[in-house]
Amino acid sequence: MKSFPQQPTEALRLRQGYGGQVRLPKGSGGRDHLPKGSGGQARVRQGAGGLVRRSLGEGGFTLVEVLAALLMMAIIVPVALQGMSIVSRAAVLGQHKAAAMRVAERVLNEQLAVITQGQPIPTTGSGTETDGDTSYPWTMQTQPWPQDTMTEMTVRVTFTMQGNSYEMSLSTLFDPNAGTAGTATTAGRTTSR
Repeated sequence: MKSFPQQPTEALRLRQGYGGQVRLPKGSGGRDHLPKGSGGQARVRQGAGGLVRRSLGEGGFTLVEVLAALLMMAIIVPVALQGMSIVSRAAVLGQHKAAAMRVAERVLNEQLAVITQGQPIPTTGSGTETDGDTSYPWTMQTQPWPQDTMTEMTVRVTFTMQGNSYEMSLSTLFDPNAGTAGTATTAGRTTSR
């Protein structure tokens, strides 16, 4: 097998056929290993080991490769956007739940402050508190604690988001005779409409 010389101009001079086209060396299989439709033509460039031939169609992507890439993008982009939407909704819901708990804590502290001033203990109550730009309706209920003389006070805050109703509750125990509150416990419940 004959190898190309190291200089491209020398190779072109030695292997130049009619019409200025570069031909493959004899004994290398002729046109059989060139892509069909190339007419036996090849471009020549200088490589590390001498001249390397390259067929005319290798410069870009085929139509099938472009269509496959577009199909992948058509599948991946909507899924990624849906995932980002779910994460965004979960973050907003978390912010509303945290705000509802702040409202419940504020109402519970206000109600306990009334009790420590010696006023009668209310058994129920309701109202609306605003946190940020959202109003949260709340209800309060007191009932005797079954284990001892303590009283349980529970504040429930409700809000609706995207057609679902959510309820956050905060409870504490206090001694109505001593006028001091115990420790608070929290609970959250979600109901769908």
